[in-house]
Amino acid sequence: FGIASIARNSWQTEKFDCCSDCKVCACGAFCFCCLGCKVAKDMGECCCCGSSVAMRTLYRTRYRIPGTLLCDCCTAVCCAPCSLCQLKRDINIRKELGIF
Repeated sequence: FGIASIARNSWQTEKFDCCSDCKVCACGAFCFCCLGCKVAKDMGECCCCGSSVAMRTLYRTRYRIPGTLLCDCCTAVCCAPCSLCQLKRDINIRKELGIF
């Protein structure tokens, strides 16, 4: 990803783009709690919050990513592993670009 290709106010990958980062995908599939703790740590939050609706909403609002609380809730509840993996991939990309 180059600076020109990143949209600062959108998700950098889609929910089901698991193959874009197989390491994150494997962690989400086989150690969901560990990935939740990594996300929480990245965001400076308590480990218990890593996979929550609140964490997704906080991240989305911080980066002005369009969406709603209802959408965050449905995504985090119905597709928890994919939601958490998307969040971690986004964090990783923003870190690489120095905008996290």
